[in-house]
Amino acid sequence: MGWPADNSPKTVRIYPGWGAAHAAEALAEAAGIGAWRVRLAIWLQGAATRIQAGEYRIPARVSPWRLARIAAEGRGISHRITIPEGLRTDEVLALLAKRTSIPRPEWERALRALVGEETEGVLLPETYTYRWPPQPKALLRAMIEAQAKVLDELAGDDADARRRLRIIASLIEKETAVPEERPLVAAVIYNRLKRGMPLQLDPSVIYGIIRTRGRFDGNLTRRDLRTDTPWNTYTRRGLPPTPICNPSKASLMAAAHPADVDYLYFVADGTGGHRFARTLEEHERNVRRWIRIEHHRR
Repeated sequence: MGWPADNSPKTVRIYPGWGAAHAAEALAEAAGIGAWRVRLAIWLQGAATRIQAGEYRIPARVSPWRLARIAAEGRGISHRITIPEGLRTDEVLALLAKRTSIPRPEWERALRALVGEETEGVLLPETYTYRWPPQPKALLRAMIEAQAKVLDELAGDDADARRRLRIIASLIEKETAVPEERPLVAAVIYNRLKRGMPLQLDPSVIYGIIRTRGRFDGNLTRRDLRTDTPWNTYTRRGLPPTPICNPSKASLMAAAHPADVDYLYFVADGTGGHRFARTLEEHERNVRRWIRIEHHRR
């Protein structure tokens, strides 16, 4: 049969648009056997019109008959990609472009075709599988539908409630990475909204800077807090007009089920979490404590 001495499996890609002859050459090269044998096997199986683009693992010492079946059945190698929690949509698309080698503009066009011009916060961070060549619309649709399934459980078909949950969940996502704090942060947001208090959440200000200036240098200043944008929750009351990231299922759950507490404030505690307060006086003590912690670290 002319098999190569190397018995390790090989990987081969059959590109979209390739005919049976081109595919047979690629399969034969990976298997180390004559291309005519693979072409003959494809013809005998009537598989010439069923060869599918994909990335295939070719076993060692594989027969031409099996090679033809592999390409005709289309059971390509599955790839996994994990979308981290809390990324902005532009960051998700950049990650997808890097991992798949499909240019970012193609991902952007695919997402706009699915959801329209406002694309922030519509994807659910999770691990997804796909086969090569990746189809941007199909993969993005899976992420959109995964979030929609969560929102179906939390808000039904109430479009306003779904939008509100996405926005609040995105704020929660960017404010804390501590799972048990998510319902507490949600409670602070709802409590301040009920009282007509500005939310005063730094991540929303940072998001507004990125949306209006194109970048954020990592240094949030007092001037930034005073500079109005649609997402500045210091200068504007109520919720920002859009989510500020793609929130996790846990943050969506917290947005739908806030803790039953009367907290109105929170500040970093120096350990990665936060200290929560009911009154401004209590909050100011927590802020002074945090300032001391930061001072000692320097």
